[in-house]
Amino acid sequence: MAQNTGKARKAKEPNATRRLRLGLGLMLTLLLVVGGKLFLVQGLDVGGMAEAALQNRLTPIELPAERGSILDANGAVLASSVIRYNVVVDQRVNTKTDTFRRFDESTEELVKVTRDQGISELAPLLGMDTAAVKKALTGDKPYYIVAKDLKPDVEDRISKLQIPGIVTVGTSKRVYPNGSVAGGIVGFLVDGTTGQAGLEQTQDEILKGTPGKRLFEIGADGLRIPVGVDQLTPAVNGKDIKLTLNSDLQYFAQQAIQSQRDKLSAEWGVVIVQDIKTGDIVAMADTNSPDPNDPGKSDAKDRGVRAVTAAYEPGSVEKMITAAALIEEGKSHPLEKFTIPSSYTVDGQTFNDAFAHGTEDRTLAGILGWSMNTGTVMAGQRLTKEQRYNWLRKFGIGEAPDVGLPAQAKGILTPYEQWDGRQEYTVLFGQGVSQSTLQTVRAFQSIGNNGVMLQPRLIDSYLNPDGTEEKVPAKEPREIVSPETARQVRDILESAVTEGQIKEAGLDGYRVGAKTGTSQSPCDDGTAGFCGFTASMVGMAPMDDPRFIVEVVLQRPKGDIYGISNGPVFRSVMSQALRTYNVPPSTGEPVRLPQYAK
Repeated sequence: MAQNTGKARKAKEPNATRRLRLGLGLMLTLLLVVGGKLFLVQGLDVGGMAEAALQNRLTPIELPAERGSILDANGAVLASSVIRYNVVVDQRVNTKTDTFRRFDESTEELVKVTRDQGISELAPLLGMDTAAVKKALTGDKPYYIVAKDLKPDVEDRISKLQIPGIVTVGTSKRVYPNGSVAGGIVGFLVDGTTGQAGLEQTQDEILKGTPGKRLFEIGADGLRIPVGVDQLTPAVNGKDIKLTLNSDLQYFAQQAIQSQRDKLSAEWGVVIVQDIKTGDIVAMADTNSPDPNDPGKSDAKDRGVRAVTAAYEPGSVEKMITAAALIEEGKSHPLEKFTIPSSYTVDGQTFNDAFAHGTEDRTLAGILGWSMNTGTVMAGQRLTKEQRYNWLRKFGIGEAPDVGLPAQAKGILTPYEQWDGRQEYTVLFGQGVSQSTLQTVRAFQSIGNNGVMLQPRLIDSYLNPDGTEEKVPAKEPREIVSPETARQVRDILESAVTEGQIKEAGLDGYRVGAKTGTSQSPCDDGTAGFCGFTASMVGMAPMDDPRFIVEVVLQRPKGDIYGISNGPVFRSVMSQALRTYNVPPSTGEPVRLPQYAK
């Protein structure tokens, strides 16, 4: 029996050994698998799992770029931005945190900080008491704004507190120090970010810059990892825009036209001042100019720039183009005699003047000096219909001046093949055609500049964040008429002031040339016919060396149209422009072309 038991024990030993060896083998295999996996993950990271885990921990914060400023010609700020920050908390994270760790830069060690200590450090930076801050940080809201409009230095100190759940969100605040001065030109922002109206709209891409980004690590508990990744991609600020405007002259012009508009109960009024020699617009004033700090206080119709958006029949200011075309084509000259009846009929169309007169012998200068429609048609019919159209086109009628503003009107210039029997003559004195105030100014600028038209300029240059300046290129100058033709037309315009009907445009010490215009204004409420008048005056000074063009326009002023004058506004604005730029008084004798032919 004993022998059998021993034999049984010897038989079981090999089986036990095999099981042990099998178990050890399985354990070793498992260790190899686990070790290999760890090596792949932590050593080789073939699947990019470590990188994926890091990306999951990274939290990005956009750093807003500072929007560029808009400056006048002398560097005065018309629009600028300041960076401000909002303090935002995830209350769910902050509420469950009694203590947190913070990297101490002075000791380069992690230090333990209690929640109450963090709140007591945060409160004075926010200008709040401790209880109010604690209440703001407590709750279950994932996004709660604790404070707004903090300056960058305060934001930096708050970020260094590294309080769980708290982040700072950058915002850009736009300010307009000069209020309504050039308000329509500058425009404004919607929601503090998107340009709306004016240059804020058209130059948005240039002004807004490129946002930056900050990346840091957040652990599974929602807390920032103090010694984790902290990457900063700085924002690239937008470019500043330097204009040709003189803000002081702009303010003066706005006050002058607003006063005249209010006095005559006009619908609106505009004034443009342009430098003849450069094409620079130094003032472009609109009535009821909006304040970009609070654009909602202005009617939507007042938020644009009517000097470029409003097209209307210019009236008799267009006679300058007719005279220039006749002289350049060799079909007339300033002292040519025209015998003009009280009314003039051609091709079944009868034309009259604004004043009663008998048959008179007038010069071409006298026709313009007294703004005679009869004489203008009589002389202008020497031009073919195609020539009349081509000369209007050549002077820029039907072509919108590109000065960088939205909704610039190109006006209406119907092809001459479509003119009816009357329109082919009315275009000679500014009816049957429409244009903006700036288009009229551009045409007169070419006459003041010896026949060479320059592109009107409102944006002078872009200023990069590094201080370098990029001049905005202008279109190539265009010769419209010869210098001699331009001189003769200037003599006609000056004689209209010295000898003609426009004596009210005269200035002490300066020689002035000018032309007035009056046209009927179509009703804009859908009613057929006309509702009121458009009255304008455009002139240049000093005529011995022309420097500035000024045009004044009033839409639908109340009262007798023949008693309404834009002369006071023209004189005051032109005088201010000449003083502002220290233009010396005239020295030569004024031109006095006879208005009547002998």
